[in-house]
Amino acid sequence: MRILTISHFFESHGGGIERVAGELNRQFGRLGAIAVWAASNSDPPPGGEIEVVPLSCINPTEKLTGLPMPIPGFRGICALAREVRRSDAVVIHDALYATSVLAMLIAKATGKRAILIQHIAGIPFASRIMRRIMSIANGLITRPMLGAADVRVFVSDTVRKDLLGHYGRSSELLFNGVNGSIFFRSEDPKTLSSSARQILFVGRYVEKKGLTVLRALAALRADLSFLLVGSGPIRPADWGLANVRDLGVLDQSHLAKLYRSTDVLLLPSVGEGYPLVIQEAMACGLPVVCGAPSNRADPDAARWLRGVTIDLSEPSESAKRCSDAIDSIELSETDRAEMARYALRRYDWSAMARRLVELAQLPQGPVTS
Repeated sequence: MRILTISHFFESHGGGIERVAGELNRQFGRLGAIAVWAASNSDPPPGGEIEVVPLSCINPTEKLTGLPMPIPGFRGICALAREVRRSDAVVIHDALYATSVLAMLIAKATGKRAILIQHIAGIPFASRIMRRIMSIANGLITRPMLGAADVRVFVSDTVRKDLLGHYGRSSELLFNGVNGSIFFRSEDPKTLSSSARQILFVGRYVEKKGLTVLRALAALRADLSFLLVGSGPIRPADWGLANVRDLGVLDQSHLAKLYRSTDVLLLPSVGEGYPLVIQEAMACGLPVVCGAPSNRADPDAARWLRGVTIDLSEPSESAKRCSDAIDSIELSETDRAEMARYALRRYDWSAMARRLVELAQLPQGPVTS
């Protein structure tokens, strides 16, 4: 079986959706499928067992707004159409991207089974204009895309409830996986050499990830040390805060060591589904403070996650709420061990990929169960 995956970027771009797409493609190959991955050519594609199709695109909006929107040119559209026709099923990651919409249209026109994996719902940007644009886009694009898909898959229960409340249609809730050979809890956890508590942030340096809130919090809490892992148009080094260290992009093994050696993962983001970094931190036994409602994405895991209301238009107030959450979060060693065991048992890449392959092999038409 030939499965074509569509995402806005390859995983070298550094975002969570791209990482999920990469992990699933590798799992498809291990399950015996021919895995093909089409994405914007703005970043290097992965090597190895995945067939890659870099699409010629422009991406004018990311540097201006933090919202990535690669737009394919004529050659990119032709390459995408060719690959959809050659494939048995198409797996599309998130509805709002131009490549996603084109892939869905071509899949429907050529009778290919289309699986839409929806990661996010709305994004409450600080700008009222951007919030309005996002709301209109979800109404005009996301919901019709969900209606067109043969299979609707969500990685977050809160996103599913937000979007499918308008449809009442069937769907699958499939949580992203965690690589248990890398992300696990140490029996003898060691802390970094610092007298201050270590607060870890992992993600793209863009507005929706709450970088303005993080900056306000770091200015408010000189007693905390902030370690930032990621990249993007925002430059934490320019903040001029002695308690902030930008570690850049790290590989997974180094990231896992930070999860095991810091005190709290802080992700003050908005418009998320269930960020992969939360699940990885859980597997390492690290307490998590995150923007609500990501803490309720997996109802069975909500007891371990501290959700905070984040308003990007009021970063100082949001920072105070994060500060209170950091001070009040309490997980015993027993709680941490239980959380880690749950994460490694519940979040399984191979199980997610197997289910997607099963859904791809069903007869043409929507899933009814």
